[in-house]
Amino acid sequence: MTFESGLYVVATPIGNLADISQRAIDLLTAAEIVAVEDSRVTGKLLHHLGIKKKMRRYNDHSGGVERESLVAAARNGVVALVSDAGTPLISDPGYKLVRAARDAGVPVFTIPGASAVTAALSICGLPTDHFLFAGFLPNKAKARVETLTELGQVKATLVFYEAGPRLAASLTAIADTYGNREVAVARELTKKFEEVVTGTAAELAARYAEHEPKGEIVLIIGPPADDVVTETGDVDVALQTALETMSAAKAAGAIAKRFGLERNAVYARATELKAK
Repeated sequence: MTFESGLYVVATPIGNLADISQRAIDLLTAAEIVAVEDSRVTGKLLHHLGIKKKMRRYNDHSGGVERESLVAAARNGVVALVSDAGTPLISDPGYKLVRAARDAGVPVFTIPGASAVTAALSICGLPTDHFLFAGFLPNKAKARVETLTELGQVKATLVFYEAGPRLAASLTAIADTYGNREVAVARELTKKFEEVVTGTAAELAARYAEHEPKGEIVLIIGPPADDVVTETGDVDVALQTALETMSAAKAAGAIAKRFGLERNAVYARATELKAK
């Protein structure tokens, strides 16, 4: 198979190496350069496929010089962009390279395939007609709560990536912020010990606090209920009470949810009250 010159965004397996497509194999065989996050990871895949190829590192630390070099190579040759696993640009830095190529008039093509986001959604049993992928939750507790609060009223299933050591803490924050919304934890997708566990965030937090999970994790949160009943009354009084035990961000999220208000406006008022 022949490929015209350009940048090819190539999906690779998220676990099971048999999931790579024949078109991806043909492209990697034809490519002059394979741009990789980690040459050790991609090297194992290429070795499995029996392909010897020149690799160049392209990751979060790559800058304009690396991008310009790859774009120049793609102008008159075949350059493949891969991530360590799954579809590039999904929670990785490849978009800057794709944008640079398009701005330079270099064709950009997709070789689609595996993605942990869509794989997890397809088997978790939560609504998939509307979903929002938001990458990794912040590591710090305050930022994590602020992110969850900001997304709390989005009428969609929320999807995050998460790491095993942080999973229990994230689930606890979800329970505190969203109450009894249904949650799914999908891990080791396509591998021998693939697992999808569902329940409330509090239930799953207790489960994973006792047994810290290994492997790559997709964390999925069901959408808010359509029939949420909001309160009426003095918002300032409720805010002042909440601020006695919560940060301004957490209080704003809780009160906005209770009263059916826009969270940013409530947060601004909470900041004013706290300053007084």
